[in-house]
Amino acid sequence: MVRLPLTPAEVERGQRLGALLRRARGKRSMLGTALAAGVSPETLRKIESGRVATPAFPTIAAIADVLGLSLDAVWSEINRPEGRVEFAGSGHDPAHRLAS
Repeated sequence: MVRLPLTPAEVERGQRLGALLRRARGKRSMLGTALAAGVSPETLRKIESGRVATPAFPTIAAIADVLGLSLDAVWSEINRPEGRVEFAGSGHDPAHRLAS
């Protein structure tokens, strides 16, 4: 199976996701956070650095849970319009809610 190259928008979302997770992790260790989420430290490092721009949903859900982030906040942050700065937890746009 051939994987198509990521679009610039996907790369941008991956970078936003990584920045959000780094901010949320704060001074917590990468190792402790990764182990608590059930992912490898290498996986968390790659996501935080933007090298894995499209991680699996269960991976993000587990990391967000450990960091105390709602999936709505993650979704809002990584899909915000260009030029709009919003940090997780500062409110969210109902139009960007994850469907269950």
